[in-house]
Amino acid sequence: MHRLFVALSLPEVVADALLPMQGGIDGAAWRPVDNFHLTLQFIGSVDRRNLEEVVSALGALDAPSFDLTLSGCGFFGGRKPRALWAGAAPCQPLVHLQAKVETSLRNIGLELENRKFTPHVTLAYLKAVREDEAASYCARHNLFSCGPFRVGAFHLYQSYLGGGGSHYEILESYYLAPV
Repeated sequence: MHRLFVALSLPEVVADALLPMQGGIDGAAWRPVDNFHLTLQFIGSVDRRNLEEVVSALGALDAPSFDLTLSGCGFFGGRKPRALWAGAAPCQPLVHLQAKVETSLRNIGLELENRKFTPHVTLAYLKAVREDEAASYCARHNLFSCGPFRVGAFHLYQSYLGGGGSHYEILESYYLAPV
């Protein structure tokens, strides 16, 4: 089985700009810089046949390249925060690309989560962090901004779970049309 997701990789300069945000909150398991990405669609576990269908469906997508800016900070989990993230500034081409990815995957019969798309880069997973602590962290980093940077491709990743955390490998890259 292959555990898959579709995401944007980050240029090294952007990933490096996120590193200073990693600190100042107890109970955070900070993500390694090599794991920074912006997920377009989590797929989950698929067999070899479904993997081939995913590769083909994503290869048929046509979308333009675009500029993206990371901006702001937030957390998921409400009263029980579970993740800190850096957000993406509003970007219609990003939303359009995500919708195309989701639609193409649903069209081949994949059952996907019904979550609202919140473009973000996960900075840390949280354990036993209070809501007010996460909110205070986000208030300190809410003016974060990096970019714009050019998005010229998206990728199909495979996730390997292990005792030391997840490791991600790009299986396929899909290039966006130059504008």
